[in-house]
Amino acid sequence: MTNHRIALIPGDGVGTEVIPPARRILDAVGRRHGIAFACTSFDWSCERYAREGAMMPADGLDRLRGFDAILLGAVGSPEVPDHVSLWGLLIPIRRGFRQYVNLRPIRVFEGLGSPLRTAAPDAVDLVVVRENVEGEYSEIGGRLNRGFPDEIAVQESVFTRAGVTRVLDHAFALAARRGGRLTSATKSNGVVHTMPFWDELVAERGALHPEVTWEREHIDALAAGFVLDPARFDVVVASNLFGDVLSDLAAAIAGSIGIAPSASLNPEREFPSLFEPVHGSAPDIAGRGVANPLGAIWSAALMLDHLGHPDAARDVTDAIAALLAKTDVRTPDLGGSATTAEVTDRLLDLL
Repeated sequence: MTNHRIALIPGDGVGTEVIPPARRILDAVGRRHGIAFACTSFDWSCERYAREGAMMPADGLDRLRGFDAILLGAVGSPEVPDHVSLWGLLIPIRRGFRQYVNLRPIRVFEGLGSPLRTAAPDAVDLVVVRENVEGEYSEIGGRLNRGFPDEIAVQESVFTRAGVTRVLDHAFALAARRGGRLTSATKSNGVVHTMPFWDELVAERGALHPEVTWEREHIDALAAGFVLDPARFDVVVASNLFGDVLSDLAAAIAGSIGIAPSASLNPEREFPSLFEPVHGSAPDIAGRGVANPLGAIWSAALMLDHLGHPDAARDVTDAIAALLAKTDVRTPDLGGSATTAEVTDRLLDLL
């Protein structure tokens, strides 16, 4: 029996409703594959912020450090500004634990139609690899002369050789294991310093991976390419901002952001990695029992793979594919009327 310690952060809104189904799936697939999960739940959330003035305690990272992985539901509330909730919880975890790779797998499943005529089931299967800790989302900058006519806001982008190289190496290695194709998102015709630097490092790392065919594409044309011909992409690597935008666009192409998973990885495994659905806290449907659990469950599958259990992970994604292809059990965001519990129960039957 293999044992793993998992930190659960249900968070806000529907996050508290999708983590229990993910845990049920983990326990079920764990019994089949000889894996046990010791889970500890933390109430770190916007509710905690309203109560105590902080999204998590000052020693939050120390409390998480000994876990094998972190499974998070969602963070966000209308009562708390997004920059407060994000920079009070997720960003410190990502940066404190050097989770510099954000993975966003995208698939168009049979039985779940894409809004694009060109996105045939099983033809679209790509991964967006996003740099996750620097780039355009740096902490360097500030505001001057607040409230005056000459008020100014400055936000600095930070691209380091070490930071860009390590995410590129991860992306090239992933492409080598998949279809052998990589596309790099750039905007070097308009962003005069950071993007040419990014392009130079892509060429440098690409030369070390002759088994991978790679290309550069400007972000505006790349976004159009996602819409016009998403099946031509395999691995797409991008800076923090570009990867953020592209991955949500790709999730919409796949039919619903409600099924989209993500992984924030520390590939060296010096620290725990974090796994979460990307649908957000969805306060408009929270408490109604109709949240789509598939994003959280697919995120749990990514966690299984990261922990060294690819067969167990494949069982979970195969069950998701079977649910969508062979049944009409759907939550309302997918055009159905099933509850969160009904989807989970049917998925357990298939598993």
